[in-house]
Amino acid sequence: MVEFIDKNGCRVTLAFQREAFSLSARHVIVFCRFEEKWLLTLHPKRGLEFPGGKVEDGETIEEAARREVFEETGALVEELQFVGEYFVRRSKNPFVKAVFFAKIGKVERKDDYLETEGPVLFGENLLTERMNDCFSFLMQDEVVEKTLDFLKEKQWLK
Repeated sequence: MVEFIDKNGCRVTLAFQREAFSLSARHVIVFCRFEEKWLLTLHPKRGLEFPGGKVEDGETIEEAARREVFEETGALVEELQFVGEYFVRRSKNPFVKAVFFAKIGKVERKDDYLETEGPVLFGENLLTERMNDCFSFLMQDEVVEKTLDFLKEKQWLK
């Protein structure tokens, strides 16, 4: 497990396993690859980030991951791998977010990407570039860094 303090001052614990915490994951984030590039979404306030969001009632975390990717980018997930989960300990409403890796089969153009401005392909070095102002604060913490390391170690990035 990895622990750190995020930009909001919350203690975060990342584990590369299922059900590592007493709370169940009710949120998802999906690290997406399409044509050897990262598939991100542009949030109008936060900036560039991986697709993700809340798990809806009656939905599994895998179903939520696929739905959020499609809603925010128009992408169809070809392969979905569970990576881990992280626990954000904040005074009000602590939560656990499941982390997934997805290989994207295709990206469909949509008229509406709901709360985002749609897909953005990013082919540069995400590990260093994610610290730029155009990226969401969610991209700038150790969850992204450690997950990218994990994906490389598992040789899931090709």
